[in-house]
Amino acid sequence: MIDDLKRKTIQINEIFYSIQGESTQAGRPCIFIRTTGCNLRCHWCDTTYAFHDGKKMTIAEILVKIRDWPCNLVEITGGEPLLQKHLSPLIAGLIAENYEIMLETGGHMDLSRIDRRVKKIIDVKCPGSGESEEMYFANLENISPDDEVKFVIADQADYEYARQVIKKYRLEDSTNVLLSPIFGGIEYKVLVKWLLQDGLQARIQLQLHKFIWDPQMPGV
Repeated sequence: MIDDLKRKTIQINEIFYSIQGESTQAGRPCIFIRTTGCNLRCHWCDTTYAFHDGKKMTIAEILVKIRDWPCNLVEITGGEPLLQKHLSPLIAGLIAENYEIMLETGGHMDLSRIDRRVKKIIDVKCPGSGESEEMYFANLENISPDDEVKFVIADQADYEYARQVIKKYRLEDSTNVLLSPIFGGIEYKVLVKWLLQDGLQARIQLQLHKFIWDPQMPGV
């Protein structure tokens, strides 16, 4: 285990300490570990800078860096973290140090190898993303009540798609469901109206950090 921490590397775009802007944990202090690289190109992506920029860090170096902050919640995000060859050893290192771990993923790669103690945030790609055909729907058949399924909504077609997926996989009964309107796009009150009319047991998720800081600012 110790050798793995010192030898195995992750391509890191940025590591920073802020608050959770999304998810059911919105508003909580959180350490973010953002990996480099993504094999999707969603039309509304707000972290395109993570496609290529970054540097290799050993898992030991990552653990040393995050110990500087008085926080027990860590989110691994990207990019797409599952592209990292040594993601599992990183998770094991975080678990060994008793961190509460969240993993945000595009949902198009198999999540069965991820430790069950990790809270997965699965971003189901709606048609407006341009990547809906890439979704690996088997992930939705193996989720836990602590996981979260997120739908980024650009328009009514995206909402209808999300509603169909939620009903088909009975997500309301099995996990946390988030509807996230694109920042500065669809009117939030319109999405709320659809949600209430249909009686969906889901949560409207606004990107809190974009109301606090410049929406274009990385590392917040």
